[in-house]
Amino acid sequence: MSLTPATGNNSLQSKEEPTPPEVSDSLNNEEPLRITDLSNPEYYINRELSHLQFNARVLEQPLNDNYPLLERLRFLLIFSSNLDEFFEIRVAGLKQQIAFAREKSSIDGLQPQQALDEISRICHQMVQRQYEILNDVLLPALAEENIRFLRRSQLNAKQAAWVSEYYYQQIMPVISPIGLDPAHPFPRLANKILNFIVSLEGKDAFGRETGMAIIPAPRSLPRLIRIPDEVCNGGDNYIFLSSIIHHHVEDLFPGMTVTGCYQFRLTRNSDLSVDSEEVEDLARALQGELLARRYGDAVRLEIAANCPKELSTFLLEHFGLSSDELYEIQGPVNLTRLMDICNAKERPDLLYVPFSPGFPKIIQKKNADMMQAIRRSDILLLHPFESFTPIVDLVRQAAKDPEVLAIKQTLYRTGSNSELVDALVEAARNGKEITVVIEIRARFDEEDNLLLASRLQEAGAVIVYGVVGYKTHAKMLLIVRREGKKMQRYVHLGTGNYHAGNARIYTDYSLLTCDKSLTEDVHKIFQQLTGMGKVVQLKKLLHAPFTLKKSLVELIYKEAHNAKEGKPAHIIIKVNALTETKVMKALFRASQVGVKIDLIIRGICCLRPGIPGLSENIRVRSIVGRFLEHTRVYYFQNDDAPKVYCASADWMERNLDNRIETCFPIENPKLVSRVKRELDIYLTDNCMSWQLQSDGSYTLNTPGEGEDNINVQQKLLEKLGS
Repeated sequence: MSLTPATGNNSLQSKEEPTPPEVSDSLNNEEPLRITDLSNPEYYINRELSHLQFNARVLEQPLNDNYPLLERLRFLLIFSSNLDEFFEIRVAGLKQQIAFAREKSSIDGLQPQQALDEISRICHQMVQRQYEILNDVLLPALAEENIRFLRRSQLNAKQAAWVSEYYYQQIMPVISPIGLDPAHPFPRLANKILNFIVSLEGKDAFGRETGMAIIPAPRSLPRLIRIPDEVCNGGDNYIFLSSIIHHHVEDLFPGMTVTGCYQFRLTRNSDLSVDSEEVEDLARALQGELLARRYGDAVRLEIAANCPKELSTFLLEHFGLSSDELYEIQGPVNLTRLMDICNAKERPDLLYVPFSPGFPKIIQKKNADMMQAIRRSDILLLHPFESFTPIVDLVRQAAKDPEVLAIKQTLYRTGSNSELVDALVEAARNGKEITVVIEIRARFDEEDNLLLASRLQEAGAVIVYGVVGYKTHAKMLLIVRREGKKMQRYVHLGTGNYHAGNARIYTDYSLLTCDKSLTEDVHKIFQQLTGMGKVVQLKKLLHAPFTLKKSLVELIYKEAHNAKEGKPAHIIIKVNALTETKVMKALFRASQVGVKIDLIIRGICCLRPGIPGLSENIRVRSIVGRFLEHTRVYYFQNDDAPKVYCASADWMERNLDNRIETCFPIENPKLVSRVKRELDIYLTDNCMSWQLQSDGSYTLNTPGEGEDNINVQQKLLEKLGS
């Protein structure tokens, strides 16, 4: 069996897992392994707990004085958003396992209830720390910069008058308090919406004495209101909607006594469940699920810390939650509403210094002919340090080029206002054959993608929703152009989405090429996605769910063979997550025979490094900084004939088994050397990198005595930016 991906007649077109007997036998016969049972749960880290460790690293960023103040606040809000999604998807999934008696232990041996207990313990600590950072560090620092969030008790007469006028004009007309009695049952509250529970005394006009009411804050109202400069003594002054409602709550219950008013927020299961094999129209079924998402099963209750126990207990019982699922909050229950402050442009001194992405020399000329440039040489871009504009320009030029006959593209996350989509619409209206594979199940982007699909269809594009049972996660763009008597293909392959906004804050590689074999491979995958047939035979691309996992394991074992033969053996993997069991076991075996393995994993890592006799040759680091690390890069030293791949796939079961993914080789020797140099900077970073310890904790790498500070993202900005 070949240990490298086939380059001609592809022999790896199978979903069967690789069983390389020459590797396992040679390892066991020539040099018995010190640890042979690789299924021991002690060698692995729980997926959910590793996920929380990433959030913990994000939570440390607001304390870093090297970041501008509003960027430190932004990190705190990102943590809050991440934790919301963790509860909506991961915690909800564990609870469903228990509810439907489908419990199974994770790779580290934890049962779902054990995992939930540990998640609760950790999350309560993290949330407490989050609000301590907000109240004790960030808000005082913001106040020193004349950015204030005023409490009701801090309003002077002039400010209070303005707030009251705002309440009566903007809030009271749309707010609907709901008294709880047999005729007014508990309202159906949407996911993550601000609400108030109010305790009352007295009888209303109808003689009712309910004692309790719920006030849902209308979603149409802003959660943070800027108080005009003319009623303040300078600076930027804000007040929360919750404070305004609380200040006027008695006006909503005339003649009754309000004895308490407490904000709360409910988090619900937000994972969509569409049985794609049971529906005739996936798009229509998904639209129905989107409406239901706001009202999934409850998974968490956040409430003001001063709320009496009897009220919080009442809410817990109503939503079917336990006391472990109650989070008492020392501040606003939805911190992500503060993101508007971070995005405001009034205080550039408190934000990152703007940067201009660079352009390779081959396309630095204004209005450069992109296809002509690609014909001269493969182009590799590293976003956001290098601009995403060349990809947009390529599609724009193709849309106008009379010789371009067809454009095919995958869209996973694109954004509601996409220049790329505009160009595809123009191309369709210009009579070109436009085929777009839209993944309408991209989590939390489903609605935008449905709207994009409708817009493209109206322009005349052919829209396909991928393959039933598999998400289309590959990032591919194919342009077919008539050049003389032949058809020439141009391709873009990427590690990230076709989202210009994300390309400014996510790190991702883009390859632009007209290589005959690669472009043919991409064309075949599009045919497979839009049509039907057997597994396609590819020449260079690795392709999940068919060849990618098998090929990765074989590449790892090839390094193991080289190490045993005394040849150079080094593996560098940069992905967002590592959870796939067979891949981890292959890495363990390679480590045992001396392969040096460096894993740069932003988020979840279930592999436990540093175990004697097993993983002492594996180092795992995570980079958390200004940009979200998103590149997927695989480097294999291969006896000093390096093999380098970029991919859309992380090393997770869902990517390798249940998604359409592409993994493309970087073959130009100059580009191979470039990728290796850039990976080396990541491995030497001592400012933003965290090292995973064998106990599952992370420690921040810092410069040693006499060492220079190495900030990988800053280095790449200086090297590649303009």
